[in-house]
Amino acid sequence: MRVASLIPAADWLQGYSRDNLINDGLAAVIVMIMLIPQSLAYALLAGLPAEMGLYASILPLIAYALFGSSRTLSVGPVAVASLMTASAVGSVTAGGNVDYATAATTLALLGGVMLIVLGLLKFGFVANFLSHPVVSGFITASGIIIALGQLGPLMGVSIKGDTLPHLLEDLGSHWVDAHGLTTLIGMCAIGFLLFSRYALTPLLMASGMSERAASLFVRAAPVVIMVVVIPLSYLQGFAEQGVPVVGSVPTGLPAFSKPHLDWVLLEELAMPAFLIALIGFVESVSVGKTLGAKRRQRIDPNQELIGLGAANTAAALSGGFPVTGGFSRSVVNFDAGADTQMASIFTAAGIALAALLLTPALYFLPKAVLAATIIVAVLALIDWNILRLSARFSRADLSAVLLTILVTLLAGVELGVLTGVGVSIGLHLYQTSTPHFAVVGQMPDSEHYRNEKRHDVITTPEILSIRIDESLYFANAAYLEDVLFEEVKGKPDLRHVVLMCPAVNRIDLSALEALERINERLAEQEITLHMSEVKGPVMDALQRSDFLHHLTGQIYLSQHAADLDLRGRRG
Repeated sequence: MRVASLIPAADWLQGYSRDNLINDGLAAVIVMIMLIPQSLAYALLAGLPAEMGLYASILPLIAYALFGSSRTLSVGPVAVASLMTASAVGSVTAGGNVDYATAATTLALLGGVMLIVLGLLKFGFVANFLSHPVVSGFITASGIIIALGQLGPLMGVSIKGDTLPHLLEDLGSHWVDAHGLTTLIGMCAIGFLLFSRYALTPLLMASGMSERAASLFVRAAPVVIMVVVIPLSYLQGFAEQGVPVVGSVPTGLPAFSKPHLDWVLLEELAMPAFLIALIGFVESVSVGKTLGAKRRQRIDPNQELIGLGAANTAAALSGGFPVTGGFSRSVVNFDAGADTQMASIFTAAGIALAALLLTPALYFLPKAVLAATIIVAVLALIDWNILRLSARFSRADLSAVLLTILVTLLAGVELGVLTGVGVSIGLHLYQTSTPHFAVVGQMPDSEHYRNEKRHDVITTPEILSIRIDESLYFANAAYLEDVLFEEVKGKPDLRHVVLMCPAVNRIDLSALEALERINERLAEQEITLHMSEVKGPVMDALQRSDFLHHLTGQIYLSQHAADLDLRGRRG
């Protein structure tokens, strides 16, 4: 049990069967086919040599397989993390003191160490500090930036910028320089990928292929393009005609490398590393929980921190860049029938063989094809539906999503993440600092008490019962006083105030002081303060103070008991 808690792989390795081996092996083949073009594309998106995408898809997969808590999450380079890597690495390499590859591996190491430390300290709850609408807004904006940024390679021109205004300005000044053949190749690749995603599955099923087989075949569409375009590029001499190609990709496995531990570089990369790690962790936990729920498997956020930290550390030591759990490849891994993380280990072995044997063929691969792969992949990240849902459900969430999207588009991904974190925490503080309070009364012929504004309830002028629908702490203590005395005002016959506390899970010292002030002010008006339905932990906290000795009224087990007693009708 102790070994399984430290290395979750020990749990699923027990009882590993031949059927598990077959399922994991098949899933590994499917994911490997999908991951090879993605890895190359995301490395170029990060501004790095293509082979670093392969390096980031070998040891990190094995590290996560050993230490991650999800049995089907598939880690590796992803679009958003690659974009954030490009932004962070570009800013620190501008002075020429360090090269792109070194900065990227250092970024992965920093993020990995941070994640491991947070996991050991049981900080898995940090995933709750970014709300899903805010994360969706950030990823949507990032998807737009990524797609626009890839229009340059798609057309054979160089465009730079990590914000929407800069990208649009650069596109506007360079689109006239677009290379015709490169653009044609890129547009054909996009057309085929979109056709595969949205129309090919029904055609394959109509020809007699099963739905699962057709779906998996469609997932391999990027590889189909590579298989077709690489020989065509070689035979037709695309490179000689001015089409940018991947070029020489070193053959072989990544060598273990010592990270560049320069204090100035570490200081500059610390914040970007934390933000990349935070976004990656939140998304990975979300995907892992979604897939785990389908098989009733538990995801441990603290162990996920350690697993993702180990994956990023492994990436840094093997010439890779930041990695995280990918939504699309994890879904493919799950749908392909993967039972355990052995599928990721097999996938890593397959990628290693590709790095040993297939890299010479990648020389002739047009970069426009990889750009098309990225553009089509990030289209799935753009979630306009979140705007419609948040607009209908909550103005606060809509404002948060819009603010995150705008800041990300106009100021860049790092400020976008910081805005998302700030907005998420701000929303939480606002909502808990102005909690819902309701004046309640008795439902006729029952022992239930409901909001007098929503139900036809029985109340008396001598008793004011207020239900508190939030824990009481420093941020809402003053608000409780304001609400209560606003209700007390204008009630000359009032003799008793009952604070109904079924939703109060804790009370801090600031809230305790507020209750003491309420008790004193009500006593000055000859009004008695009572409490009902106080939970055990809250009662324990009150008993550790002097509040109960000064309380002018009583603590009742239920609101009904309080109402009966104060009306003089003991039941």
